[in-house]
Amino acid sequence: MARPKNNRIVYEPPSYTEFKPVGVPVKSLEEIQLSLDEFEGIRLADLLGMSHEEAANEMGISRSTFSRLIVKSRKKIANFFFYGKLLVVTGGNIHFRQNIIKCADCGHMFKIDIRTKITTCSECGSSNLLSMAGNFGHGECCRVAYLSYNTKEKI
Repeated sequence: MARPKNNRIVYEPPSYTEFKPVGVPVKSLEEIQLSLDEFEGIRLADLLGMSHEEAANEMGISRSTFSRLIVKSRKKIANFFFYGKLLVVTGGNIHFRQNIIKCADCGHMFKIDIRTKITTCSECGSSNLLSMAGNFGHGECCRVAYLSYNTKEKI
């Protein structure tokens, strides 16, 4: 029986979750799912240029686990590029450190610490706010995990 996966730390939810070739209807594309931890691995290693050791520490996993994760992620992205598939960023066993909030009325987007709760848009005062972390089923669980992770206590 496989061991359950530990939750991984992801800095913030993605602003965009679907990528496809231009001019091809979504209906005709095969879907590839990239989990949030795979997405984060690509961000840390390839966008920010972190070593596997640094990135693993950032995500709260071992270096060897991170190395396996990044190989899997890159293979999925290569499939997307070379075979013209639909790449969808999906959930996973993660907790966010930051959140992105979008005002549904004025479109303003802002980043906040996951521990912060806000009720109105700083630009227009609207209370019609969308939590990008909430799109992945995260919010309060990440607040608790963030505090636990930073105080080294178990949840």
